[in-house]
Amino acid sequence: MTGIPDIPRLYTALAEWMACIMYIQLSPKKRMGVPLYLICGGFLVVQGAFLEFTDNCPLWMWMPCMALAIGLMFALLYLCCDLPLVTIGFCCVRAFLLAELAASLEWQLYHHMCTSMDFNPDGSVFLELVVLLLVYGGLFVTMWMVDRHCVQGTPIKVTQMELVIAILIGAGAFALSNLSFLYTNTPFSGHSSDILYIRTLVDLCGVVVLYAYYIQRIEAYIRYELSATSTILKNQYDQYCMSKETIDLINRKYHDLKHQIAALRIESDPERRSEWLDEMENDIRQYEAENKTGNSVLDTLLTGKSLYCQKNGISLTCVADGTRMDFMKVMDICAIFGNALDNAIESTIQLKEPEKRLIHVAVSTKKGFLAIRIENYFGGELAFEDGVPVTTKRDKAYHGFGVKSIKSAVERYDGSVTMETDNGWFELNILIPLPV
Repeated sequence: MTGIPDIPRLYTALAEWMACIMYIQLSPKKRMGVPLYLICGGFLVVQGAFLEFTDNCPLWMWMPCMALAIGLMFALLYLCCDLPLVTIGFCCVRAFLLAELAASLEWQLYHHMCTSMDFNPDGSVFLELVVLLLVYGGLFVTMWMVDRHCVQGTPIKVTQMELVIAILIGAGAFALSNLSFLYTNTPFSGHSSDILYIRTLVDLCGVVVLYAYYIQRIEAYIRYELSATSTILKNQYDQYCMSKETIDLINRKYHDLKHQIAALRIESDPERRSEWLDEMENDIRQYEAENKTGNSVLDTLLTGKSLYCQKNGISLTCVADGTRMDFMKVMDICAIFGNALDNAIESTIQLKEPEKRLIHVAVSTKKGFLAIRIENYFGGELAFEDGVPVTTKRDKAYHGFGVKSIKSAVERYDGSVTMETDNGWFELNILIPLPV
C-alpha cells in the first residue's frame, strides 16, 4: 500500500448507496412507501458498518471484501427494483463504477484544496463535508438527469452477453484505477499525488465507456423495435387490403346469386325448390359482409376476421359504432384492431372447450372518448410486465410487438391502453379522445 491516505470507508459506503438509490429511482420498483424507505435506510447502515469493519483487513482480504460490498449493492437493487436479474447486474456494475468515481473525485478535490490552502487534511472536517456534499450531490444529480433524459421511458433490457461485457469493462477500470494503491512498482502505477489523478481519470473513463455502451444498446433496441413494429403495421395493412379485395369479390359473386335464386323460385316443384333455395341463402349469409359499423375499414377487418373465426369454430360477436372513427388513419385502425383480434384469435383457438371460444368487440363513444373493448377467454397463466402481457412464445426477442404496435397507434391520438385478466377472461380497453 502507498503512504497516501485512502478514501474514508464511510464516504465510499455513502457513494455506493447513493449510486444504488439513483438507479432505484430510475427503475420500476418492487416496493413503495415505508417498506422501500426501510430497506434503503437499512442498507445504508449495513454498507457503512461493513466497510468500516473491514477497514484494516489484510491485503489478501481486500478483493473478497470488495466483492462482498458489490454483493450488498446488488442485493439492495434486487430488493427494490422490479427488473430481471441480468438487468439488475448491469445496473449494479454501472452503480459501482459511478460510486468509485464519486468517492475518488471528492477525495482528490479535497486534498487539492487542502494543499492549495495549506490546511491539514486530517483536521479540516468542515471543508471535507462541504466538498463531499457538493461533489456527491452534483455528480449523482447530474447523472440521474442525464440517464432519465436519454432513456425517456425505454425499458431497460439487457442480455447475458451485454452483462458480461459490462462486467469486463467495470473490472478493468476498477483494477487499473486501484493498481497504484496496491503495487507501485508496475508499468501502470503512479507515484505520490499522481495516484489520485490516475484513479479519478480511469474511473471517469470507465463510467463514460459504460454509459456510451448503454446508450448504444438502447438506440439499437429502439431501432429494432421500430423496425419490427413497422413490419407488423405493414402486414396488418396488407391483410386489410387482401381482405377488402376478397370480400368485395365475394359480395359481387353472391349478389349475382341472389338474382339467380329469385329466378329459380318461380320454377316448378315449389316445396323442394324452396327448401333448396333456403339452404343456399343460409350459406350466403355466412359469407356476406354482415359487419356494418359505419366505418368501412373496420367493417372489412371485422368481416375478414369473422370468416376466419367461423372456419375455426370461434364465436366473434361485435357491437360497434364506427361512425366516429373517421378521424383515425387507415393504418392505425388496422394496427389496433388487426393486432388485437389476431392476439385474441391466437389465444382462443388453443382452447379445447367450444363454449370458451368467444371473442367480443365493442366500440362506442363515452363522454368525449372513443371507447374500444376487445375481450376473450385464454388458457394457462398470463404474466404482465410494465402493464403489458409477456409473450408466451419461446423466442421472446422476436414477439410481443403486436401490443407495442397497438400502444403506438393509440398514443398518436393521445389515448391510453389498459389490459386486465379475471378468471381466464382477458380484456383490452382503449380510450381515445374524440376531436372537438
